[in-house]
Amino acid sequence: MGRKTGRKASGSSGGKLRIGDDWNAITIIALSQSNPLKAVAEFVENSIDARSRNITITRGKEHGQHYLKVTDDGEGIPRNSEGIPDFRYVATHICDSVKKRIKADGAKGIQGEFGIGLLSFWTLGEDLSLTCAGEDGQTYQMGMKRGDSNYSVSKRRVMIPDSGTELKVTPMLAGIRSFSGEKIQWYLASELRDRIRQSGVFVRVVDRTARKEFKVEPRAFDGQLLHQLPVARTGKGDIYLELYLGEPSPERKVGLYRAGTRVLETITELDAFKGEAWASGHLEGIVDAPFMNLTPGTRSGIIQDEFFAEVCTALKPVEESLLGLIEEQRKAAEERANRQTLRTIQKAFREALLSLPVEEYDWFDIRAAAEGRAPIPGESASGLPMTDSMSTRDWDADEQVTQKQFFDFAGPLHSVRISPASCVVSVGKSRTLRAIARDRRHRLVEQGVTFLWEITAGSAELENPDGEIVTLNASPEPGLTHVRVTVQQRSVSCQAEALVTVTDSLLPENRTNSTDKEGLPGYTFQRAPGELWRSRYDPEQNIIVINNGHRDFVFASRTRALQLRYICRLFAKELVVRNFPGHPPNELLERMIELSLYTEEYLK
Repeated sequence: MGRKTGRKASGSSGGKLRIGDDWNAITIIALSQSNPLKAVAEFVENSIDARSRNITITRGKEHGQHYLKVTDDGEGIPRNSEGIPDFRYVATHICDSVKKRIKADGAKGIQGEFGIGLLSFWTLGEDLSLTCAGEDGQTYQMGMKRGDSNYSVSKRRVMIPDSGTELKVTPMLAGIRSFSGEKIQWYLASELRDRIRQSGVFVRVVDRTARKEFKVEPRAFDGQLLHQLPVARTGKGDIYLELYLGEPSPERKVGLYRAGTRVLETITELDAFKGEAWASGHLEGIVDAPFMNLTPGTRSGIIQDEFFAEVCTALKPVEESLLGLIEEQRKAAEERANRQTLRTIQKAFREALLSLPVEEYDWFDIRAAAEGRAPIPGESASGLPMTDSMSTRDWDADEQVTQKQFFDFAGPLHSVRISPASCVVSVGKSRTLRAIARDRRHRLVEQGVTFLWEITAGSAELENPDGEIVTLNASPEPGLTHVRVTVQQRSVSCQAEALVTVTDSLLPENRTNSTDKEGLPGYTFQRAPGELWRSRYDPEQNIIVINNGHRDFVFASRTRALQLRYICRLFAKELVVRNFPGHPPNELLERMIELSLYTEEYLK
């Protein structure tokens, strides 16, 4: 006889999986929710699913025990055939949610599907009471205890039965009694942002312990809302995108949502979304894929199945588009930063050049602008009286007199400085100094001011000590002379000091720079990472070209302040080399230190 076919191989067997210990399984499920705030969100979602219009979360203390209570005006617990809340079904159908069957019948806007939401009270407190009125006008209450497999249902005496449901957890676990109403508010505003918006429910948190009340408003995002992004379409439905572009910040995150409920605080928790676009810090907002499957235990994880794979595929074109927008944002921010840096550096140099001798730093016609006025007849661009050796110019009356606008008039005296604040003069020679009085907005103050000059240390003589400009006659011996000016305007008095070095030998003045005076140069970047040069001066365009690929620039770019000082020193280097051609290296270094010192004081 032939061997029979269709028999199972010897020793093989099969069957269906089943729970070996039901209570152990329930315990594992109840303790799987690691975030107590997520448990609060579960209770609120149950109320939203029951078509509630108003939900109140109350945190308080009674009879010496802390409690958390959630009340709503929704449809309550589904009734049985007798019109009584079917608590028995709720307690005996864990992992078999009635909502799942309702959703299968086509109901929209319902989130629950696992039938384990109530069990999350184990992460909050010891006892749960769930109260709901029946159609018979009576109020019924179900009680459950943490770690206990029993439940109880009883009638509750009330004066007037309330519609909706009341859920109360008491006493709260010791580790979470510090949950403030404000913390619950902020969590729900993000966690249930779109569920609250779409349902129109009003949610408030009453913190009786802190005596405060908070309204839960859906979180608002900062930045520019991005329109015209590619549509993220899949075979299971479209992915909703609401993304905002702004300045980079660690606080900016894109959350992953399912049907309006946040699943992950940041989408970058998933390896598939650790790319530059999502992790750049430029974006915040939501990515909502309502068809994704969640891990039932925590409801804060994604099952990476074929549904998730479709999400990843659909978001690829979106990511490419975001990278382009982020790059445009970065370029715009870099241009703004460069303009601000240039303004800061130029302002610092203008202030520094007011403190330095004009005859040594006269290659830029900027000192009058730094003083806040145009040169007047009989003055050089430095604001000092013209000597016989200076060229004179004819002045037209129309060029001298201009109509001042209202805000051009100076305010009260606020500060004064001496120009130059430091200089070197030969023994027995003279030097002119000028007091520059300014208001709070750095406008030149000329009305109602008096001046008083004095020598506070050293030996020298002053001519015209009560004028705006004073002549200092150096002593016949080398030394340091300290000069002070006091400027008075009514009750306001300001002082400034200058240091004059009297020496019997000066730096050689073999300057041959014959170029026309120009304004302070601008700057631009040229990336040359493999080359050693840091900066170059382009005389035709009057700009300084900075190598932003140099290792020193990369090092300095860690902070704005450090980068600002680095660019300032490159400016000082190029300006000194330009202004003192032919000088030996040691003298150029001395000048660079001098110019950098006075400039960096005004870098802010």
